[in-house]
Amino acid sequence: MPSLDISAYAPDFNENPYPYYAKLREAGPVHRITFPGGGQAWLVVGHEEARQALTHPALSKDWRQATGYFDGLVPSPANDHMLDSDPPRHTRLRKLVARGFTARRVEALRPLVQRTTDDLLEQLAGRADRRADLIQALAFPLPMTVICELLGVPDLDRDPFRRWSNEIVAPTTPENTSRALAEASAYLTELIEDKRCSPGDDLMSALIRTRDAGDRLSPDELIGMAFLLLVAGHETTVNLISNGVRALLDHPAQLAGLRADWGLLDGAVEEMLRYDGPVESATTRFTTEETVLAGVRMHAGQAVIVSLAGADRDPERFPAPDTFDIRRAPQGHLAFGHGIHFCLGAPLARMEGRIAIRSLLERFPELARDPDAGPPVWLPGTLIRGVTSLPVRW
Repeated sequence: MPSLDISAYAPDFNENPYPYYAKLREAGPVHRITFPGGGQAWLVVGHEEARQALTHPALSKDWRQATGYFDGLVPSPANDHMLDSDPPRHTRLRKLVARGFTARRVEALRPLVQRTTDDLLEQLAGRADRRADLIQALAFPLPMTVICELLGVPDLDRDPFRRWSNEIVAPTTPENTSRALAEASAYLTELIEDKRCSPGDDLMSALIRTRDAGDRLSPDELIGMAFLLLVAGHETTVNLISNGVRALLDHPAQLAGLRADWGLLDGAVEEMLRYDGPVESATTRFTTEETVLAGVRMHAGQAVIVSLAGADRDPERFPAPDTFDIRRAPQGHLAFGHGIHFCLGAPLARMEGRIAIRSLLERFPELARDPDAGPPVWLPGTLIRGVTSLPVRW
């Protein structure tokens, strides 16, 4: 199969990749692509094929098995976690972490989520100009506060994580990425030692204490797990909230329908996740042997990228997929992944999204996009789907 050079899609691909994914799907669910930098991979854009790829035993998540794809990236405990592991190691790590990341612990955060949301909206309401960047005012500080509270990260130490996280999800250079990982590892090493000496009622302390048949997380595994939870725990929710609010503001009839019936909220959040979810593509997988997917033969050692965004606009699974409809039944979307790597923090992200969006719309009934703001700037790359700012007025 010839390789498709997606550099021809620039510069508007980041702004709206969905028409390009639609064209690819029309030609088939799996394609060989060439990136602007010259690297190649298989891209999966069909919904059913994406589900198969996300659970395929011959597709590895362990980046250490990939030669040539991460040249220059220095291994660090912060990039050694269950998201980039395969069974049986992944099974072991997830089992240990799930013991601390329980539904009861997540539900116990509900009052904090509501209180933090109310405090942030109170600050927003105090602005004399009635204008703000909703990401800086709500979408970022809410999940960062919650995930830091969950893990027991001190208040004064939260700012660096935004910089480290941005570099991980949208890398600039291998050197900068390695530096961010090293700085995060050093900080988390110190935090974990503090927790060992003075444990608290937080997830990090629980992970340190967790044992299963004599097994426990090693120091490096604790660092990797903490970094994964911090990054995934806030990046996903930041863009769930901001992308969801953008979709509502861009579709006034849907917004009016939600305001008129809050019983639609849960389904509306699921539609936000399907329509323009916070994760555009799953992290890269690698073929461990010759593999056939959707009739396409892949050689061992090749990269495979599953487009969650492309799959969730597949008309074979979702009729009229480019229509934003909060009354749709979008069950089966892949915004949080599928299979053994399904997002462990999905219940927390959903809860934060529901509370933040309802509270925002109730507090500001005339919320609208700021007409004086420039065009949105989208995050680079195809991992995280979101904008750098969301100017609004009321």
